[in-house]
Amino acid sequence: MAWAIVFLTVGLLLLWKGADLLVNGAVGIAQRLGVSQLVVGLTVVAMGTSAPEVAASIASALGGRGDIAIGNVYGSNIANLALVAGLVSLINPLRIQAQTLRREIPTLLIVSLVLWPILRDRSLSRPEGLLLFVLFIGLLVYTVRAARRGALLIGAGEVPVVAVPSGVGNHVVLIGVGLAGLSVGARLAVGGAVKIGTFIGLSDAVIGSTIMAVGTSLPELVTCILAALRDHHDISVGNLVGSNIFNTLLVSGAAALVRPFAVDHRFAGGIDFWVMIGVGVAFAISAIVGRRVIGRAGGVLLLSIYGAYLAYLLACGPTP
Repeated sequence: MAWAIVFLTVGLLLLWKGADLLVNGAVGIAQRLGVSQLVVGLTVVAMGTSAPEVAASIASALGGRGDIAIGNVYGSNIANLALVAGLVSLINPLRIQAQTLRREIPTLLIVSLVLWPILRDRSLSRPEGLLLFVLFIGLLVYTVRAARRGALLIGAGEVPVVAVPSGVGNHVVLIGVGLAGLSVGARLAVGGAVKIGTFIGLSDAVIGSTIMAVGTSLPELVTCILAALRDHHDISVGNLVGSNIFNTLLVSGAAALVRPFAVDHRFAGGIDFWVMIGVGVAFAISAIVGRRVIGRAGGVLLLSIYGAYLAYLLACGPTP
């Protein structure tokens, strides 16, 4: 048990640091190549903070733990919009642009709903994983093109320059080290989480939705808190909404492409699925009621929803 805790802790730290290095390296290369900082921030930063979910879910799928793989997606999406957004709103009321409320958030809800028909048979096959991956690539290409035209799909606003070493070679090294950290960290975290969860009697679905989900959402949490403290609200919103879209399409798709897996009924149109959709709707309603500002009252509401979800998981999640 002690070693499991050590593995989980070290694994999550490696996931977090690996994602940080990956983002810094990618942004550095983009800067050297003259790519817009805005485009890089809206795509690479969101993907970078979703990298731990990708690595952890792939490792889970390879280990035959499909419920952890998809539970990580659901749990991370719920944690991003309820836990992270709630905490950020308490620190500094979160301002949301009108176009984000009109386009990005509805896009997020539509993308999430795509999982319903795909998972109805309680499995995710390689063709279905390929479909999700193709949708991700298409959305990514559209986002970059739209951003260059000034019509952004995911997030908006100024993205601060990330301090990175000079020279493309250094940036490539950062990316390589970051990917290595993600790979090792994912295996350690999954192994530790499974042992701890199994020891206390939790199912794979609950392990993926709680321990792994919160752990792999740490990059989003830190990024958004720092952005909120510096009044970069568009970065926080873009990171949260973008990461959820990437989780749904890229993480689920990549895990299924590596190894198809079955999922519990709770993820195939069950309670966890609708909690994920409901959190997205609550996020949008909080912004609408607050006239595009999620204040402290909205933050308390989102955190309360997350607390209720955790209580449900712990109450209903033990293995029979």
